[in-house]
Amino acid sequence: MDIQNIIQKKLLPIALMLLATTSLFAQKVVRYELYVKDTLVNYAGKEKRAIAINGQIPMPTLTFTEGDTAEIVVHNQLQESTSLHWHGVFLPNKEDGVPWLTQKPIEPGTTYTYRFPIIQHGTHWYHSHSGLQEQIGMYGSFIMLKKQNDPTFRKGIDDLPTIPLMISEWTNFNPNNINRMLHNANDWAAIKKNATQSYAEAIRKGHFKTKIKNEWKRMLAMDVSDVYYDKILLNGNHTTDLKTVDGKVLKAGDKIRLRVSNGGASSYFWLRYAGGKITVVANDGNDVEPVEVDRLIIAVSETYDIVVTIPDDGVAYEFLATTEDRTQSASYFIGNGIKQLISPLPTLKYFEGMKMMNDMMKMDGNLDDMGMKMSLNQMDMNVVMYSEITGETKQKQDHSQHNMKMDEDPNRYNANALGEITTLNYAMLQSPYNTELPKDAPIKELKFTLTGNMNRYVWSMDNRILSEVDKIPVKKGEILRITIYNNSMMRHPMHLHGFDFRVINGKGEYSPLKNVLDIMPMETDTIEFLANEEGDWFFHCHILYHMMSGMNRVFAVGDYQNPYLPNKKQAYKKLQRESNMPHFMAQNDFATNGNDGEAMLQNARWSLGTEWRLGYNDMHGYEVETHLGRYIGKMQWLMPFIGFDWRYRKMGIDEHETNLFGQKNEKDTRRAVSLGVMYTLPMLVNFQAEVYHDGIVRLSLMREDIPITKRLRFAFMLNTDKEYMAGLNYIFNRNFSLRTHYDSDMGFGAGLTFSY
Repeated sequence: MDIQNIIQKKLLPIALMLLATTSLFAQKVVRYELYVKDTLVNYAGKEKRAIAINGQIPMPTLTFTEGDTAEIVVHNQLQESTSLHWHGVFLPNKEDGVPWLTQKPIEPGTTYTYRFPIIQHGTHWYHSHSGLQEQIGMYGSFIMLKKQNDPTFRKGIDDLPTIPLMISEWTNFNPNNINRMLHNANDWAAIKKNATQSYAEAIRKGHFKTKIKNEWKRMLAMDVSDVYYDKILLNGNHTTDLKTVDGKVLKAGDKIRLRVSNGGASSYFWLRYAGGKITVVANDGNDVEPVEVDRLIIAVSETYDIVVTIPDDGVAYEFLATTEDRTQSASYFIGNGIKQLISPLPTLKYFEGMKMMNDMMKMDGNLDDMGMKMSLNQMDMNVVMYSEITGETKQKQDHSQHNMKMDEDPNRYNANALGEITTLNYAMLQSPYNTELPKDAPIKELKFTLTGNMNRYVWSMDNRILSEVDKIPVKKGEILRITIYNNSMMRHPMHLHGFDFRVINGKGEYSPLKNVLDIMPMETDTIEFLANEEGDWFFHCHILYHMMSGMNRVFAVGDYQNPYLPNKKQAYKKLQRESNMPHFMAQNDFATNGNDGEAMLQNARWSLGTEWRLGYNDMHGYEVETHLGRYIGKMQWLMPFIGFDWRYRKMGIDEHETNLFGQKNEKDTRRAVSLGVMYTLPMLVNFQAEVYHDGIVRLSLMREDIPITKRLRFAFMLNTDKEYMAGLNYIFNRNFSLRTHYDSDMGFGAGLTFSY
């Protein structure tokens, strides 16, 4: 008995200690079941397909506390494969959710489980990384809370009532069709947004010379976004009333923390609050020193935590998200009572922006590299387009007193120097904590130039798309220091999977941490991070249609063996293929004097096209020309090609046509193979030189899309075969237009043109 008592006395404390230790270190498993299923929605007047998870759009908000283990079970009830990526979350590479890079796609009718520890906190989000599914509903908030005893817990900030706020866009178009139209230079979106910048508009606004100079430099119309959206949504609604939080009625003096995520596929949003200034307290899930601003622009895929205060009782203050192109907005009313609206943003001054573009771009298509003078969003290249800065507000500084030309003024693009409105930029962000990287770690320096072609909608890095490059090898434990220069005419939100990076913004050891870097045209920025987690990590532009066009890279950290992808080389080839998909277009003019049209299949570099002219009689004749060519150079102004020409036209027995060089050009059943080249001249005129196997030479000049008015286009063609054409095209919608033209072979005609 004594021995038993002694054993009990000794074992009991040990058992209690083991129990306490187990409880202390046990991780709480937080499990979500997600059912992915097709649905129908009507956000903008038409019933359209969308993808819902658990019957809702956005997807359910997933909430965890640091120290938890996430277990997320995905049930794919679609007729296509899917995936989920945990944006900004630190996790093992195999859980990152990129098909053919970190996992195989989740096939229809199957179930897949993601499981990873929650080792951070902050506002993040999750979305599909398969095709264009993100555009039609697959996005949701992913919130990781701090522990109550976290030493970084900030009273008055981290204990405020919070609202996850997911911004998204909706289009009634199939996103695959949007992607195809972007690659085929269809400007229906510009027509919908009143952003065509036609010659008639240029003359009316006193910018005819600006328009001429723009096209002389072979630039298309100025734009700040790619896609026209029918509706903007906040948490799935166009308008929302927030009157209570956690069961408590909102009153004067209450502060609300909005966890805002931009889940849009391609839209930037201006965020403003009718109740006064907004206080930024976190960005991309990382704490920052609080900073008060009047507004901020949230890039695609960024997150911001902002604190707003209700000034008075009896008023509901509008929190407004407006697309950068000013075409759409969505409202969140905070408080109880009469709704207090914030003034809408004025329309963009496109021709002023075009004038600035003209000054920035050289004749070879490159931008003037301003180096670090243009960095961290301090100098906004679009600032002249924002009339609330340059027109309606009083300037803080009198720049007329400067002994320098305006183009030498360092503040000429500085929004905060030019106006009284305070706009957030990255230089204003500062971490509350030391973010320095280990001083003894080796450093690998990389430089990327962001490149693109609006004419053909090809987006690349160093003029190479993902399908043209290998993974970038990185040793585990290296510091990657990356300098990025944007030499394209669009801004790009560059997102890094698996890591946060330091933004080198002049804050030294307190440089902010981010996982998305919005970089503007002409801008040069530097980021750095410690590559301490093995795996293949995606680095890409988060504008969905830019990513799908090839603006991607993969960092291969260490020699990671992914259990889900035993054949990594084969898997990578499948990933590469997605960034260089072919796109088809076709159009045909059903006219009174015959049919003429074209069809084209092209990817980033290659183009296979056929043109036809079919008369209604033998005298008008029939002709089909086919070209297979490859675009060369960053701007892709040059395309060598091989061709085949078949034509028939009934002529007199002794009747022949001669070209400008005196060569006989027989059209009576001519079959000829050719070598040629097409080159885009100033004014966007295509010059084509072609030599046929029988020695015939043909030179041509043509352009098909001269914007006379918003909907009216002029076209012309002439060549050394003494053929010529001139016509007008009036656009009704994205598929149909009315065309009239005169053709030297077929005479005058008018008809309906179908475009696809």
